[in-house]
Amino acid sequence: MDGDARIRLFCALRLPDDTVAKLVAWQAEHLHGGRLVPAPNLHATLAFLGSRPVHEVDDVAGALRAAAADTGRSIRLRVRGYRETRSVGMLTFDDEGGRGREVAERLFGLLEELGVYRREARPWLPHVTVLRFRERPRLRPSLPELGEVCPSDAAVYSSVLRSAGAQYEVLESVALNP
Repeated sequence: MDGDARIRLFCALRLPDDTVAKLVAWQAEHLHGGRLVPAPNLHATLAFLGSRPVHEVDDVAGALRAAAADTGRSIRLRVRGYRETRSVGMLTFDDEGGRGREVAERLFGLLEELGVYRREARPWLPHVTVLRFRERPRLRPSLPELGEVCPSDAAVYSSVLRSAGAQYEVLESVALNP
């Protein structure tokens, strides 16, 4: 793509394979009344940038690398609950020790300095979207048994909207090793 072409970008924590497998099994058993988010699309969003010029990808990846720089602590998430908005169902997580919030806040500041992001008014909420719907199903599923979830990396993703749902591609992955 030429540098002025536009793509939809976001940064997210990638989930460990065993966590994704547990989520997929849980979705199949507990979630009805919408479109399940497929395994490759399960992630915890850090920052959604929207439509951006392709030439910004390297700078965004650099900001993610800097935000994720080693502080000697890992990100540790635990499922807190399930909630629905007007179009999605999500699992919310507690950020034990606050490391995820630290990475998110650093990322927000770096992306704002680049002029590619505007911070949301509400604080970062670690969550994984698991269901999309047109009409809220008002589910009250039992929560999945995930234990402690420790993402080992974060990524810059592109999002292509398709009739069957969004298709995500990892453009660059960044280690989160403590």
